[in-house]
Amino acid sequence: MADAFTWQDGERTIRFGRGALASAGELLGSGYTLLTTARAEASAPAVVAAAAAVHHVRPGKVDEIAAELRESMHGELLVALGGGRVIDVTKALAAAAGPPVRAAAIPTTLSAAEMSHGHRHARGVDASTPNVRPAIVINDPDLSASQPEPELAASAANSLAHAVEGAVTVNASPVPVLAAGEAVRLTRAAYADTSPDHEALALAALLSGYTIDHSGLGLHHIVCQTIVRVAGSGHGPTNAAMLPHTIGALRRRNPATIDATDLARELARRAGAERLRAIGVAEDLLDEVAMTAAQRPQLAVTPPPADAAEIRELLRAAW
Repeated sequence: MADAFTWQDGERTIRFGRGALASAGELLGSGYTLLTTARAEASAPAVVAAAAAVHHVRPGKVDEIAAELRESMHGELLVALGGGRVIDVTKALAAAAGPPVRAAAIPTTLSAAEMSHGHRHARGVDASTPNVRPAIVINDPDLSASQPEPELAASAANSLAHAVEGAVTVNASPVPVLAAGEAVRLTRAAYADTSPDHEALALAALLSGYTIDHSGLGLHHIVCQTIVRVAGSGHGPTNAAMLPHTIGALRRRNPATIDATDLARELARRAGAERLRAIGVAEDLLDEVAMTAAQRPQLAVTPPPADAAEIRELLRAAW
């Protein structure tokens, strides 16, 4: 069982542990604007009750959703209760508003979006606008690891990918690398038995999110983000389908890459995402994904930058 803790990391407060949700009133106060989904809303009625306004975040692209909601945001605290899409929309809205507006996050998946600055801006917002990371994070494993088994395994694959890739980007440094190694260990231990250890997965996601916040995302995540945007597949299942293949590409670039291929394959199996075609990615979109991804400058973070031919080969292997 993972120990509960409160971590003051720069400008943000991170509270982790089973039962951490009970501290939401202490950390968030009341009168904030809440962004959530129907599933997440039902899991934290006290958080909903303390909000001055509640907005449901629809499925879709973060930049489009944030643009739609931008004029509806009021107050200096925007709270996300949900998965990566909800949290990224909340971060985008806080960035668009600028200080003193802050974001807070209560994750209901292992996306680790609550731990990083990474997000798209709302449509119409200047690209030079500083990104935002939540100033308050409440990670309660009863929520963050609450998905049904297949979805949880897909989300764990995304978390694992953060750790594996984040540890070998050009921005990696000793502390994030140590966090990444512990995240991989925790994920492997969480699936040592038939039933996954939810607390271990929640802590692994938090640590892997810390890693990418400092080290950034490279080849694996750029390819997966592009698949999601072009083909419309789910973020977690896409990571699960691609990771057994992209680990090899990362290891060819940097032999220090943690070889978690066996674990990645197991998570893909549990997620029902062993092939891209199994999660709805059409074969005729693979070339478009490869060409689009190859144009992303973030590929330089895992040098040498992958070209369209290499990305196409990875996609074909996973399809």
